[in-house]
Amino acid sequence: MTKNSPARLLIFLLLTVPAPAGIAQHAYAGHTYSGHAYPGFDRNDYPGDALLPALRKDFRYTSFWLNSPPGETANGWAGKRALLKQNGFGFLVLFNGRLDAQLKGRDVAALGTADGKAAASAALREGFAGNVLIFLDQEEGGRLLSEQADYIFAWIDAVRAAGARAGVYCSGIETRDESGAISTALDIATREKARSKMSGEHRLALWIANDACPPAPGCTLAAPQMTAAFPAQLREFAAVWQYAQSPRRMEFSAQCPANAAPDGKCYAPGLQQNANTFVDFDVADSPDPSEAP
Repeated sequence: MTKNSPARLLIFLLLTVPAPAGIAQHAYAGHTYSGHAYPGFDRNDYPGDALLPALRKDFRYTSFWLNSPPGETANGWAGKRALLKQNGFGFLVLFNGRLDAQLKGRDVAALGTADGKAAASAALREGFAGNVLIFLDQEEGGRLLSEQADYIFAWIDAVRAAGARAGVYCSGIETRDESGAISTALDIATREKARSKMSGEHRLALWIANDACPPAPGCTLAAPQMTAAFPAQLREFAAVWQYAQSPRRMEFSAQCPANAAPDGKCYAPGLQQNANTFVDFDVADSPDPSEAP
């Protein structure tokens, strides 16, 4: 889902970090990372009721949009939580945020607060628990501009004030600007650490998009643990890793194994390749990332 701003895009700089021999233990979003790897998928369009049993054979959880996904004017996921739950799916609950062009000249703190309240209210209407983890979809990559940061953290504070837990979906691919190399995920984590020193509480979870190979394995369910994907500064925040996108982004994934379909998309295993079966691949340490305690 995420994209990197062309003006700030340079070269992928992350190095693969070996996974620990034992189970890692570190806190994020109020609980402990287990070191387990559960496969899931995300996509903007709802795949349809009929495909849910087949998708559940390989995936433990799915994305669930609370408002219209990027580029869409309607939300096909609305009202589908109960059916997805009945089919055994956990969730990655998502709220589509604002592009920078939508923030310029606006009262971004007020906008972030309003959107955060809307996200928490929408989650309750869909039947999610009051303390559900909701991810804000931050589509643009690179270092945050001031208005982006103000919007994101106003959204985070509003979600928390409503009783839910806050996360951000963002890019983990580094770009370089006049201040040096940084990823959106690292920028957000650094800002959250500074804020938590003042508040005394660190609760932010990150759903990190990094489809560059390495560390990503391409369109396969055989994904490494998240600790293999991120630098040490991000591991305490990482709740989910999106390691393959559809369609494939060649500027990042050119070195990936040739396991995408001829059209460059990743398809759910064993299903006919069509508009309802291409997916982005994710791995998390929980089979239900948004509703885990």
